[in-house]
Amino acid sequence: MAVDERVALVTVASRGIGRAIAVALAEDGWSVVVNYHASPEAAAETVAQVHAAGGQGVAIRADIGSAAGREDLVRETLSCYGQIDLLVNNAGMGPRQRVDLLQATEASYDEVMAVNLKGPFFLTQLVAKAMVAAPPEERGAPRRAVIRAIINIGSMMGMVGVEMANYAGTDMTPNPSPIYHYEKGGMLNFTRWAASILGADNVRVNCLSPGGFFNNQPAPPKVGVGGRERHLHRFLQHQHRRAAARRQRRRERGLLPAPGGG
Repeated sequence: MAVDERVALVTVASRGIGRAIAVALAEDGWSVVVNYHASPEAAAETVAQVHAAGGQGVAIRADIGSAAGREDLVRETLSCYGQIDLLVNNAGMGPRQRVDLLQATEASYDEVMAVNLKGPFFLTQLVAKAMVAAPPEERGAPRRAVIRAIINIGSMMGMVGVEMANYAGTDMTPNPSPIYHYEKGGMLNFTRWAASILGADNVRVNCLSPGGFFNNQPAPPKVGVGGRERHLHRFLQHQHRRAAARRQRRRERGLLPAPGGG
């Protein structure tokens, strides 16, 4: 691989937020591993969009809620590209039945936690080991010039309570399950903890907590079938431009090295 090639692993990148992130990364020159669980056709469409955006991509099937699935995903990613510079923990699900605290079941709790919290925890562990074990010097860059990253996809529902009455009469209904709120709060605290541990090894850990959006649900007429992903893609492009401008200002102030510099 080229010295300056960057590799991102995005879980459940076959649709929604994951697909939009994969395409945005491809536009910025990243090679992207498109993880999926149940829809090879949707994953193939994401890979096609990654290629159209100018990036390289490959689809890998794996169940993030399974230890064997996580191990296979990391092993196949390293076999394809030899490195992982960015992990996006995007895999997630809501309870199959949206019920409140008094009706929630242990089976529903276990299923959601396996994918939404246990999965990202142990996938982060596997990927972080690979990141820390592969010093940037092996790829021709000074250590301080390369910062790998892990991005966890959380939710505003892990930060505040949601008043369901606010959504009455709208096209969008947030997930009212206390299980979903509980695990998204856990994702935020996991991010803080992982950032405090991995920062010493130049691995940055952040959490993105979006509000409500359409994913597998049918899009309302005013949004359209592909409109939700285009809207999210534009949002990610805007955030990328803002981040790039901030990095440039920090370089001009001498707080960051020039790209590829010492």
